[in-house]
Amino acid sequence: MTFLSRTAYAKSKGWSRQYVGKLAQNGRLIETADGLVDVDATEQFLGITSDPSRRPASTLAQPSSISRATEPVNPAESPSTVVGYQQSKARLALAQARLAETTLLETNKSLVEVAVVDAAAFAAGRMLRDLILSLPTQLAPELSGMSDPWEIEKYLVASLRRVLDDAASMTAADFDNAIHS
Repeated sequence: MTFLSRTAYAKSKGWSRQYVGKLAQNGRLIETADGLVDVDATEQFLGITSDPSRRPASTLAQPSSISRATEPVNPAESPSTVVGYQQSKARLALAQARLAETTLLETNKSLVEVAVVDAAAFAAGRMLRDLILSLPTQLAPELSGMSDPWEIEKYLVASLRRVLDDAASMTAADFDNAIHS
Protein backbone atom coordinates (compact mmCIF):
# COMPACT_ATOMS: atom_id res chain seq x y z
CA MET A 1 0.00 0.00 0.00
CA THR A 2 1.35 3.37 -1.02
CA PHE A 3 0.39 6.61 0.68
CA LEU A 4 1.17 10.01 -0.83
CA SER A 5 0.20 13.59 -0.16
CA ARG A 6 -2.28 15.16 -2.57
CA THR A 7 0.48 17.13 -4.29
CA ALA A 8 2.73 14.07 -4.65
CA TYR A 9 -0.20 12.01 -5.93
CA ALA A 10 -1.00 14.70 -8.51
CA LYS A 11 2.63 14.73 -9.69
CA SER A 12 2.78 10.93 -9.90
CA LYS A 13 -0.31 10.86 -12.12
CA GLY A 14 0.62 13.92 -14.16
CA TRP A 15 -2.48 15.78 -12.98
CA SER A 16 -2.84 19.26 -11.55
CA ARG A 17 -3.15 19.72 -7.81
CA GLN A 18 -6.54 21.37 -8.36
CA TYR A 19 -7.88 18.29 -10.15
CA VAL A 20 -6.87 16.07 -7.23
CA GLY A 21 -8.60 18.54 -4.91
CA LYS A 22 -11.73 18.28 -7.06
CA LEU A 23 -11.57 14.49 -6.82
CA ALA A 24 -11.41 14.82 -3.03
CA GLN A 25 -14.39 17.21 -2.98
CA ASN A 26 -16.42 14.78 -5.09
CA GLY A 27 -15.59 11.93 -2.71
CA ARG A 28 -13.59 10.01 -5.29
CA LEU A 29 -10.25 10.25 -3.48
CA ILE A 30 -9.63 7.75 -0.68
CA GLU A 31 -7.58 9.30 2.09
CA THR A 32 -6.28 8.11 5.42
CA ALA A 33 -7.16 9.81 8.69
CA ASP A 34 -4.02 11.95 8.50
CA GLY A 35 -4.87 13.23 5.00
CA LEU A 36 -2.61 11.05 2.86
CA VAL A 37 -3.97 9.50 -0.34
CA ASP A 38 -4.18 5.69 -0.44
CA VAL A 39 -2.91 5.27 -3.99
CA ASP A 40 -3.98 1.64 -4.56
CA ALA A 41 -7.49 2.08 -3.17
CA THR A 42 -7.94 5.38 -5.00
CA GLU A 43 -6.86 3.84 -8.31
CA GLN A 44 -9.31 0.99 -7.81
CA PHE A 45 -12.11 3.37 -6.83
CA LEU A 46 -11.44 5.71 -9.76
CA GLY A 47 -11.45 2.71 -12.10
CA ILE A 48 -14.92 1.74 -10.93
CA THR A 49 -16.45 5.22 -10.90
CA SER A 50 -14.84 6.77 -13.96
CA ASP A 51 -16.63 7.48 -17.21
CA PRO A 52 -15.80 4.60 -19.61
CA SER A 53 -16.15 6.88 -22.61
CA ARG A 54 -13.25 9.02 -21.37
CA ARG A 55 -10.79 6.15 -20.89
CA PRO A 56 -8.13 5.56 -23.52
CA ALA A 57 -8.94 2.71 -25.90
CA SER A 58 -5.79 0.82 -24.89
CA THR A 59 -6.91 0.56 -21.26
CA LEU A 60 -10.37 -0.67 -22.19
CA ALA A 61 -9.02 -3.67 -24.08
CA GLN A 62 -6.57 -4.75 -21.37
CA PRO A 63 -7.65 -6.45 -18.16
CA SER A 64 -7.27 -4.35 -15.06
CA SER A 65 -3.85 -4.55 -13.44
CA ILE A 66 -5.22 -3.41 -10.09
CA SER A 67 -5.61 -6.17 -7.56
CA ARG A 68 -9.19 -6.64 -6.38
CA ALA A 69 -7.98 -7.92 -3.01
CA THR A 70 -6.91 -4.43 -1.93
CA GLU A 71 -9.31 -3.01 0.64
CA PRO A 72 -9.89 0.73 0.76
CA VAL A 73 -8.88 2.46 3.98
CA ASN A 74 -12.19 4.25 4.47
CA PRO A 75 -15.05 1.70 4.49
CA ALA A 76 -17.67 4.46 4.16
CA GLU A 77 -16.37 5.14 0.66
CA SER A 78 -16.13 1.50 -0.29
CA PRO A 79 -16.45 0.92 -4.06
CA SER A 80 -19.11 -1.73 -3.46
CA THR A 81 -21.47 0.89 -2.00
CA VAL A 82 -21.04 3.33 -4.86
CA VAL A 83 -23.40 3.12 -7.80
CA GLY A 84 -21.41 2.59 -10.97
CA TYR A 85 -21.28 5.01 -13.83
CA GLN A 86 -23.19 2.74 -16.18
CA GLN A 87 -26.03 2.29 -13.68
CA SER A 88 -26.25 6.03 -13.13
CA LYS A 89 -26.26 6.68 -16.85
CA ALA A 90 -28.99 4.06 -17.39
CA ARG A 91 -31.13 5.61 -14.64
CA LEU A 92 -30.67 9.06 -16.15
CA ALA A 93 -31.63 7.81 -19.61
CA LEU A 94 -34.72 6.09 -18.20
CA ALA A 95 -35.80 9.24 -16.35
CA GLN A 96 -35.28 11.35 -19.47
CA ALA A 97 -37.30 8.87 -21.55
CA ARG A 98 -40.17 8.95 -19.05
CA LEU A 99 -40.12 12.75 -19.04
CA ALA A 100 -40.16 12.85 -22.84
CA GLU A 101 -43.06 10.37 -22.95
CA THR A 102 -45.04 12.41 -20.42
CA THR A 103 -44.38 15.60 -22.37
CA LEU A 104 -45.50 13.91 -25.60
CA LEU A 105 -48.72 12.66 -23.99
CA GLU A 106 -49.45 16.14 -22.62
CA THR A 107 -48.81 17.67 -26.04
CA ASN A 108 -51.14 15.17 -27.73
CA LYS A 109 -53.82 15.89 -25.09
CA SER A 110 -53.76 12.22 -24.04
CA LEU A 111 -52.72 13.22 -20.54
CA VAL A 112 -54.52 15.77 -18.38
CA GLU A 113 -53.93 17.36 -15.02
CA VAL A 114 -55.65 15.78 -12.03
CA ALA A 115 -56.83 19.16 -10.73
CA VAL A 116 -58.68 19.90 -14.00
CA VAL A 117 -60.46 16.53 -13.92
CA ASP A 118 -61.34 16.94 -10.24
CA ALA A 119 -62.76 20.42 -10.84
CA ALA A 120 -64.80 19.22 -13.84
CA ALA A 121 -66.14 16.23 -11.89
CA PHE A 122 -67.10 18.44 -8.96
CA ALA A 123 -68.87 20.91 -11.26
CA ALA A 124 -70.72 18.07 -12.99
CA GLY A 125 -71.85 16.61 -9.67
CA ARG A 126 -73.00 20.00 -8.43
CA MET A 127 -74.93 20.65 -11.67
CA LEU A 128 -76.62 17.24 -11.52
CA ARG A 129 -77.58 17.78 -7.89
CA ASP A 130 -79.06 21.21 -8.69
CA LEU A 131 -81.04 19.85 -11.66
CA ILE A 132 -82.52 17.00 -9.64
CA LEU A 133 -83.33 19.19 -6.64
CA SER A 134 -85.14 21.64 -8.91
CA LEU A 135 -87.47 18.89 -10.19
CA PRO A 136 -90.07 19.12 -7.39
CA THR A 137 -90.71 22.81 -8.02
CA GLN A 138 -91.08 22.14 -11.76
CA LEU A 139 -93.30 19.08 -11.36
CA ALA A 140 -95.50 20.11 -8.44
CA PRO A 141 -98.04 22.15 -10.46
CA GLU A 142 -98.46 19.42 -13.09
CA LEU A 143 -98.64 16.54 -10.60
CA SER A 144 -101.23 18.27 -8.42
CA GLY A 145 -103.71 18.13 -11.28
CA MET A 146 -103.16 14.43 -12.09
CA SER A 147 -105.10 11.64 -10.43
CA ASP A 148 -104.15 8.58 -12.49
CA PRO A 149 -101.12 6.78 -10.91
CA TRP A 150 -100.00 5.53 -14.33
CA GLU A 151 -99.96 9.08 -15.76
CA ILE A 152 -98.06 10.37 -12.70
CA GLU A 153 -95.44 7.63 -13.02
CA LYS A 154 -95.09 8.20 -16.77
CA TYR A 155 -94.75 11.95 -16.27
CA LEU A 156 -92.16 11.53 -13.46
CA VAL A 157 -90.08 9.08 -15.51
CA ALA A 158 -90.17 11.34 -18.58
CA SER A 159 -89.20 14.41 -16.54
CA LEU A 160 -86.41 12.59 -14.73
CA ARG A 161 -85.09 11.12 -18.01
CA ARG A 162 -85.13 14.60 -19.61
CA VAL A 163 -83.20 16.14 -16.72
CA LEU A 164 -80.62 13.32 -16.69
CA ASP A 165 -80.16 13.44 -20.47
CA ASP A 166 -79.68 17.21 -20.32
CA ALA A 167 -77.19 16.79 -17.50
CA ALA A 168 -75.28 14.10 -19.43
CA SER A 169 -75.00 16.21 -22.56
CA MET A 170 -73.99 19.33 -20.62
CA THR A 171 -71.55 17.35 -18.49
CA ALA A 172 -69.87 15.79 -21.53
CA ALA A 173 -69.54 19.18 -23.21
CA ASP A 174 -68.27 20.86 -20.02
CA PHE A 175 -65.86 18.00 -19.36
CA ASP A 176 -64.40 18.14 -22.89
CA ASN A 177 -64.13 21.91 -22.61
CA ALA A 178 -62.36 21.68 -19.24
CA ILE A 179 -59.88 19.03 -20.39
CA HIS A 180 -59.00 20.54 -23.77
CA SER A 181 -58.72 24.13 -22.60
